[in-house]
Amino acid sequence: MGRRSEPRVDLERLIAKRSRAINASGIRQVFELGARLKDPINLSIGQPDFPVPEPVKQAAIRAIESNHNGYTLTQGITALRRRIAADLADDLGWPADSGEPDSEIDIIVTSGTSGALHIAMLALLDAGDELIIPDPYFVAYPYMATLCGARAVRCDTYPDFRMTARRLEPLISPRTKAVLMNSPANPSGVVLTGAECREIAGLCARRGVLLISDEIYDRFCFEDGRENVAPPGAGPKLRCPSPCRGDGAWNHTLLIRGFGKTYGCTGWRLGYIAGPRRLIDEMTKMQQYSFVCAPAPMQHAAIAAFDCDMSQQIATYQRRRDNVLARLSPLARIEKPGGAFYAFMEVPSRLGLTGAQFATKAVEHGLLLIPGGVFSDRDTHLRLSFAAPDQTIERGLQVLERLLP
Repeated sequence: MGRRSEPRVDLERLIAKRSRAINASGIRQVFELGARLKDPINLSIGQPDFPVPEPVKQAAIRAIESNHNGYTLTQGITALRRRIAADLADDLGWPADSGEPDSEIDIIVTSGTSGALHIAMLALLDAGDELIIPDPYFVAYPYMATLCGARAVRCDTYPDFRMTARRLEPLISPRTKAVLMNSPANPSGVVLTGAECREIAGLCARRGVLLISDEIYDRFCFEDGRENVAPPGAGPKLRCPSPCRGDGAWNHTLLIRGFGKTYGCTGWRLGYIAGPRRLIDEMTKMQQYSFVCAPAPMQHAAIAAFDCDMSQQIATYQRRRDNVLARLSPLARIEKPGGAFYAFMEVPSRLGLTGAQFATKAVEHGLLLIPGGVFSDRDTHLRLSFAAPDQTIERGLQVLERLLP
């Protein structure tokens, strides 16, 4: 007997407009391509290649064995939030009581920095609102606005990839709710100076616009990207510049940081937001009805992360950065990365190729890169990640030296 015909649902009619407005990540497409290649030279992935520090692993194991496996408070466990507050006091000069009931500052532990950004946008953006983002941008930025019915306004930062107050100010309109900045930046690795950060923070405060600082790579800031933030007369205190540093910055900025990139635990999905309590209250509601809470055992493990010295790993990445620049700068324009672990290389005009075309050509040699059009309205560049073993980077550089005559 033939199969009886069953009623069919018109799935195309059911799919929401917000989902149709979002394209699949170009990075994901490169990952899928790499899975089909035999022994690919993968310089596409933005994931640290070092293991999670042993004390952090052991803390996670102890948490699981101690049955810290259920829900936590939506804001996160108290011990971790207090450890975050202590770090913000040391690094940024924020009040040591951040996150305590009587403080004007609150902290929420989130499901990664992407989760942090998502609940921030849900709490801030209505249909028709505007969010200013840098161009080039982390791939999710424009779509986070789209999911809220808002519009991401691109701030053109080419050719030096510096999001400055001068470039931002003409873009601020009555519909602007927030400016989203990212330093050290993905995909360029550019680090803004302390002066540039202060100018942006001042501009946003004057115009009544929230400044959101995505600092997922805050610890991955190289020696030439750091500045002395110690008061006059004190010993040097070298830190990555931040618009959230200084007296009162917590009143008009929203800080987002995470653990995945710094400690090699990207799959643990753990980040946090700190800022004005009134805003954090609204974001807590958004987390409650979406992610509920960040993974409980990982929250306990993250407390141990603050005591881990990652300077050796950061020095290794700086050495890799220097090698990439020494080999490729004579062949193509690369703005010097001051942090993160990316080089954003311009495809030389003499080749007559777009970023996507060059990336396709590189795949023919087994090399995986991300075309610049994934991160921008322009397709003139390529992102190379040096978060890879030295031998993989060497193989990739040899291919690029052949493709960049």
